[in-house]
Amino acid sequence: MISFSQCSIRFSKQFLLEFLDWSVSQGDTWAVLGPNGSGKSALISAVLGEGQLTTGVRTSDFARPAVVSLEEQARLIAREQSRDDSDITDEVNQGTLVRDMIAEVATGEHVETLIDTFGVRKLLDRGFRKLSTGETRRILFIRALASEPDLLLLDEPFEGLDADTVPRVRDLLAACAQRMTLIMVLNRVDEIADFTTHVLRLECSDVGARITQCLPCDNASQTRELLKQISRIRQTDLQLPGPENRISVSFNDDGSLVRLREGRVAYTDNLVFEGLNWTIRPGEHWQVRGPNGSGKTCLLSLITGDHPQCYVNDIALFGFQRGSGESIWQIKQHLGFVSTALHWDYRLGISVRNVILSGFHDTIGVYRAGTDQQRELVDAWLHFLGLEAKAGTPFAKLSYGEQRVLLIARAMVKHPQLLLLDEPCLGLDEANRQLVLAMTERLCSEGGTTLVYVTHHQEDRISCIEHELDLAAFD
Repeated sequence: MISFSQCSIRFSKQFLLEFLDWSVSQGDTWAVLGPNGSGKSALISAVLGEGQLTTGVRTSDFARPAVVSLEEQARLIAREQSRDDSDITDEVNQGTLVRDMIAEVATGEHVETLIDTFGVRKLLDRGFRKLSTGETRRILFIRALASEPDLLLLDEPFEGLDADTVPRVRDLLAACAQRMTLIMVLNRVDEIADFTTHVLRLECSDVGARITQCLPCDNASQTRELLKQISRIRQTDLQLPGPENRISVSFNDDGSLVRLREGRVAYTDNLVFEGLNWTIRPGEHWQVRGPNGSGKTCLLSLITGDHPQCYVNDIALFGFQRGSGESIWQIKQHLGFVSTALHWDYRLGISVRNVILSGFHDTIGVYRAGTDQQRELVDAWLHFLGLEAKAGTPFAKLSYGEQRVLLIARAMVKHPQLLLLDEPCLGLDEANRQLVLAMTERLCSEGGTTLVYVTHHQEDRISCIEHELDLAAFD
């Protein structure tokens, strides 16, 4: 049904899928693995006929392909933002409603069944751009399956979904595998499904990427063990580049870094949470839990000041009462922050080097020259991450996983007093996931940084975290 014969497919001056010999038969379920930057998402694009075919023959007999991916998710969010210049959290103009977003693809009884399967009926009259990352991902699944595809392309299908949704999606995909062809890009070896029929592995090459391994998957458990040939990075092996200097920080009158009293966030008839009292003290590391839509990202944006309702809430942080005349920069100088929304917003055409440098100034982009010491520290981070050769590469030319690691380095470069990590491992391969977890452990062990951490993956838990906030109790 799909065939690549001695193909070279160019996606940019810097990236080429080379020596591509691969065929997919009707009814196959493929798992595509490889490190960040190895071309996994590019392979999905090649299946869709994208990229410049420079040599070889590419054929496909599939008539109705459908895609679920981080890139498609970002594309729809960007489309919504481009339709209206108002703030994404504007309470008056919600943008395209969820029901209309689904109806763009299909309507009918099978669509209603999908809406119930993914538990999104209560979201139908909400604006698509007001959804959480996990809720948005569910809508993408509905749009893809509602089109009744003969080929389903899934790039990181489980990323952003809460623990209750993942088993339902896995069962649904097992049923889909009985009637359609599936190609699933995965970063986590443990997510290779039991119904997988073949595994493909990509590796980086001098000019881009190439397939290094294709094998049948007769026993998924044995295949998972075979592919776990990753060197574990130990916390004691890491030495992070140091901070430029230690910025003195003031505490609230009760000695806390952050204090929220009777926190409440609501949009028209949608209550996200209320009655939330939360105090973060220096050295108290927190994990924030809750299902999709419970307000985890929303809560962190109240702290950063990026949420419009932060000024109608009783929030004190770093010795300031929110709304008492403090500037946003007086707050952000003490913060490091990573989230999917930040990742989507970081669309400027700046270099890898300047992305890290922007962490010193708390900006998206660089608008003033860094000091000599800042530039030296940026070089140290590039060396630490193994990105010296890509220092001048535009951020947009990196893979999603490489971008994520870079944004995490940007958040850590100051060794901030408060580090907010919202799903930091989203889109990371196994090696980079281990690196990020080890970096986080190391930064927390140094004693100067307090961590607030959001993840749906229990295996990504940080060992130094002893406090937990479950937002399910406040909705």
